[in-house]
Parts: sequence; structure tokens; C-alpha cells
Amino acid sequence: MLSRRDAAIQLDIPLEMAARHGIPSHLSESELERIEQDPPAWLVQSRSNRTGAKKVWAHLECAVCGFSEQERPKKWWPEWTLLVCHDHDEVPAPAPGTTRHLVYGVGARFTALVDEPA
Repeated sequence: MLSRRDAAIQLDIPLEMAARHGIPSHLSESELERIEQDPPAWLVQSRSNRTGAKKVWAHLECAVCGFSEQERPKKWWPEWTLLVCHDHDEVPAPAPGTTRHLVYGVGARFTALVDEPA
């Protein structure tokens, strides 16, 4: 069984859209496959309207341990050099000639390491 969130990620649509158009809170792989094989009109329209400029889901992955998650990207997220889980003390050093600042709260458990020229 898949959750509505997992279905939204696989369909590449916002979670709110999945709920609004009746995607159930849980569905089977075969039900999701049927939606993919014969998409409803609203899904066809959504995909045709997509310009590709803004991602629906972002893949976040820790550079230290490899933990990953899918989240909706936020406008305030910086362009990071590395992304790490909040609880990692040991992270790679910044490149020579750069300074690093940290941005907390990316996804559920990540800190963005942003290296900029000194």
C-alpha cells in the first residue's frame, strides 16, 4: 500500500492536488499504475501546464550518511554546497578560499552548508 504522499511524489503533483482530486489516503501499486496508464483529465492538464521552471518535489540527500527524503522545495532554500542531517558533527571542510554559513530547517532534518568565495 502507498500513502497519498507517496502517490503524489510518483505522479509528480503536489499533495494538495492529490487530495483535491480524490486520490485516497492509501492505494495499491496497481491502482497507482492504472492512474499512470490512463491519467484523468486533471492530471493530463496539470502535466501540460508544467513549464519545468519549478520542481514539484526535491530529492534531499545527506552527504555524510546518505539518508534521503522527498520534500516540496521552498523559495527560501539557498543553493547549497552540501546537505547534511542536523545531528552530524563531522562534515567535510569548506574548500580553500571559501567561507561557510549554515542554513537550518531544509526538509525535515537537514542543514544546508553554503560555501561562498571569501
